[in-house]
Amino acid sequence: MNDSIIHTLTFTIYMEIGPHKSTFFTVVFLLYLASVVVNVSLMLLLYLDVSLHKPMYIFLFCLLLNGLIGSTAVWPYVMVILLTNLSIISYEGCFVQFFLLGSYGSCNFTILTAMAYDRLVSIFKPLQYQTIMTPQRVKLLLFLASFIPTTLLIGQIIQISQIPVCTYNLHRLFCEHFSISSLTCGDTLQIKRSMLYNICGSAIIVVFPIFLILVSYMKIITLMLKCSKCARQKILDTCLPHVMVFVIFTLSSVFPVIYTRLSSGLLMQAHIFMAIIYILVPPLLHPIIYGIKNQEIRHSFSKMWKRKVLFI
Repeated sequence: MNDSIIHTLTFTIYMEIGPHKSTFFTVVFLLYLASVVVNVSLMLLLYLDVSLHKPMYIFLFCLLLNGLIGSTAVWPYVMVILLTNLSIISYEGCFVQFFLLGSYGSCNFTILTAMAYDRLVSIFKPLQYQTIMTPQRVKLLLFLASFIPTTLLIGQIIQISQIPVCTYNLHRLFCEHFSISSLTCGDTLQIKRSMLYNICGSAIIVVFPIFLILVSYMKIITLMLKCSKCARQKILDTCLPHVMVFVIFTLSSVFPVIYTRLSSGLLMQAHIFMAIIYILVPPLLHPIIYGIKNQEIRHSFSKMWKRKVLFI
């Protein structure tokens, strides 16, 4: 590849959408708008209410912000393509989109791991919680939750960018790891090296965090079985929102794997469905789940509504 030339990539799948563009645009616009509204609303609530300035809600704020970054990396660009019919992106822009999407997916898992640790400490060491979950430790956990995934992603981008490109057509809605890899035609050693790096990176930022979260909840469930009904309900109320968010995001993460492996044989509708499930549904549902299931957030919202809107 001649680095002095800015290559343009073409998303060929948009030609198949054809007459369905207006419907697709409307669905994406409404879901994305709803996602932005609920995420920003809850983030403002977490920021404005001092009583919510706790480690659990700091982690939640970062989770919501990460969801906004992921969905904003894709859907505004998709909507522009649907409106203008210019289904192109620069090679460099494709890497930027891949980086933002990769950060969204991997940082979600690492932030959820930090949240699981926070819940574990609050349940097993409630009297020492304040001394364990200090502001310094919260900052350290957030730093690791963002630094490790982004560093691995940068290494992945460096690996892929060193492999020559031999095609500039992508049968995708947007750029992600496999779509960029499918453009390359380097020697076998280069490709194998990149694949090995990707497998090791996925193990560190996806498999290992999932393992830690599952171990945390196995310990919590074991404790719940020994507790009274009242204590069991309190633990459940504390952990249920996090569990629901973790399950939803983990299940939605299966779709990119299917998308990667079967994309060439999928119908256009399947491409759209899996993209929405992975990058629109979790950011939309996460704040709704916490808003409904978390008692402190419900109380804070009610208090804020009465004070700011009803002037009570």
